[in-house]
Amino acid sequence: MSLSGELAKHISSVRYEDLSPCTVEMTKRTILDTLGVILAANTLGEGCSAFVKLAVQSGGRRQSTMIGYRTKVPALQAAFVNGAMAHAMDFEEGHGEALVHASAATIPAAIAVAEAAGQISGKELIAAVALGNDLTCRLGLAIEHSLLETGWYMPPILGAFGAAASAGKLLSLNEQQYLDAFSLVLCQSTCSAELANNSQSIIRSVRDAFSAKAGVMSSMLAAEGLSGFAEPFEGRMGFFHAFAGGRYNPLRLVENLGSVFEGANVSFKPWPSCGGTHAFIEAAMRIRTEYMIMPEEIAAVEVIVNPVFQMLCEPAQSKRRPATAIDAKFSLPFVTATALHYGDVGLDHFAAEALQNEQVLKLADKVGYQIDHTAARAEAIGGALKVITGRGAFCVKVDKPFGHPKQPMSEQMLMNKFRDCARYAERTISDEHIDQLIERIMNLEQVNDVSQDLMDRGVL
Repeated sequence: MSLSGELAKHISSVRYEDLSPCTVEMTKRTILDTLGVILAANTLGEGCSAFVKLAVQSGGRRQSTMIGYRTKVPALQAAFVNGAMAHAMDFEEGHGEALVHASAATIPAAIAVAEAAGQISGKELIAAVALGNDLTCRLGLAIEHSLLETGWYMPPILGAFGAAASAGKLLSLNEQQYLDAFSLVLCQSTCSAELANNSQSIIRSVRDAFSAKAGVMSSMLAAEGLSGFAEPFEGRMGFFHAFAGGRYNPLRLVENLGSVFEGANVSFKPWPSCGGTHAFIEAAMRIRTEYMIMPEEIAAVEVIVNPVFQMLCEPAQSKRRPATAIDAKFSLPFVTATALHYGDVGLDHFAAEALQNEQVLKLADKVGYQIDHTAARAEAIGGALKVITGRGAFCVKVDKPFGHPKQPMSEQMLMNKFRDCARYAERTISDEHIDQLIERIMNLEQVNDVSQDLMDRGVL
């Protein structure tokens, strides 16, 4: 059986009952986390309002909810809008080795389809998201070099395949139809790495809108019988050859398939910035607290960075003066300075006025960097920070920052994060309704109809 065929057969055959208790729990936490981040992006997400406006103006059947707006639009448009918001805060979970944010595309796609279809149970939604996230992560693990080398920005490209897997599961696609859906994704999925070279652009924040929409559209077309290719992934002109130059490890794609779901091996973010900054945030907070260092006594700061995240430091001058919130979230000088100044990094620290805070910017000017070219890609999320003062130099190295599966956030912390995000929703959600939402999502396997029990009654 071909590699594509093996994946299609697996996804089409797995059911909720095949998932381990750990996978179920982690998937529910992922759904809660992503929905919260979408609510925060209602009012804080740069560029998201354009997607909302376009969806409303386009009209069509009222099928699926724009989360937080309590307005229904066609399922494709809902996936498009919610996908834009899912990554806008760069606050959703991520896979540290695969270097993807799988849920940013899979959950908007799955929820849009579940709501439009109706009579989709919580168990079915959990299985769909678990399968979609697993595929996205496995694709990232199989590619063992950076696609930036050839001009591609990997996370949203891979996310589109995961979105198709999730949406297709709820549309009951069979093995052949999944091959068709993945072929159709291949005809749509693209993202230029040029978005990382323009500090004025906010495309990086809304990128998963295109992934979620492509996944839903591809699955819907496959369900209608539109045929694709036999080998969309490994074919001579398929995904791995077109995007990765044929450099991939097929074993990583299918190893422990069905027994390990990589979506359970993710980090939940305690801070709303690129995961590559988190080791340095934690180190800065520890140095500030343990050595009682005040920002004004800092003479210089040095960060030692994995080559994967060199982009967080360059070009140095623009990283010290980020123009947009998403650029600031991808700036090690700015984020490190924020952590040293405030002792924390929160949603409000990326507001327009916060980007102009002179004290933070002065600290950012003091941040220098070194690239550790001996570090392995699998160690990308780690890093070391040195703060130099008149009292001496203080160093902290963090290999696995808080939020990593080895240093996890507690369930209560994730619930509090959801509450914090929900207060930024477009339409105010009462504390009572927030608690009800949390309870429903954390017991999603007991929900009979996602459309009724979660979306309509859940005030999303």
